[in-house]
Amino acid sequence: MTPLAIVLALLFEHLRRLPAGGTLDTPASRFAAALAERYNDGRARSGRLVWLGVVGGAVVVTLTIHALLLSLDPMAAFGFNVIVLCGTLGAHRESRIFREIHVALRLGELARARQMLGVWRGASVPRASEAEVVRLAIEHALISAHRNIFASVFWFTLLPGPTGAVMYRLAAVFDSTWGVRQDSDFGRFGVFARQAFQMVDWAPIRLTAATFSVVGNFEDAVLCWRTQARQWMEYSSGILLASGGGALGVRLGLPIHEHGRSIERPALGCGEEARVEFMQGTVGLIWRALCLCLLVLALMAIAG
Repeated sequence: MTPLAIVLALLFEHLRRLPAGGTLDTPASRFAAALAERYNDGRARSGRLVWLGVVGGAVVVTLTIHALLLSLDPMAAFGFNVIVLCGTLGAHRESRIFREIHVALRLGELARARQMLGVWRGASVPRASEAEVVRLAIEHALISAHRNIFASVFWFTLLPGPTGAVMYRLAAVFDSTWGVRQDSDFGRFGVFARQAFQMVDWAPIRLTAATFSVVGNFEDAVLCWRTQARQWMEYSSGILLASGGGALGVRLGLPIHEHGRSIERPALGCGEEARVEFMQGTVGLIWRALCLCLLVLALMAIAG
């Protein structure tokens, strides 16, 4: 029933056009910000206690509801799984923005593509060339696909009921709200959120990278993963982008113009310079990876 729940959640999310990260991200981000405002005393211990209380409490509540529904009616538990997945997946908005950037570039509207990319990434790129826009869009699409689909599916499959999906989504929200904060005013309150997300994301990001390798150019993807990933600013993202670039046969990374200045970045992937045509190949890579994951889950369900 797990593959069916995932397929139904993806279809429902597409038809309802839920925001990125499903319906959970926005209220969870606001709640995390409110918690930090109230309990942040600059100490890592305080952040750890709050994180464990909220994420652990949400997991326990989710598991309790699932177990109760399962004891009453398995179909009710199945419906609960689908509903929670709809709140934790977020593929539609990301793919829509990616398609809009793709269309703008094909029409020669580079300025509009830059604007949409800046809003999507949260960092303006007013001087980016067409190749830079393509590279950045592909990089963001690969990371978004992992965090909004593949990682949530991984934890949903691994833990009972929808508890895994809830845990991963909340861990990602706390990381983006607390973990990225390194300013002195915030202190060390977000240290544990960052560490916890890295642990939660350790296995899924490697499985996503491996899946990209299998459905793309396997040899180049593995070679780029082994030789380039550690050069990236964040190793886990480097694994995903290096394997994705190798699987697509496109060069990612490289210097970019952001916030009005040039930023040096190492090269990832291999093959040709980024062109607009590679954006359609990125969509194909993600869909092939998703189909492979669902096929594997279906075979496991049949075998079990």
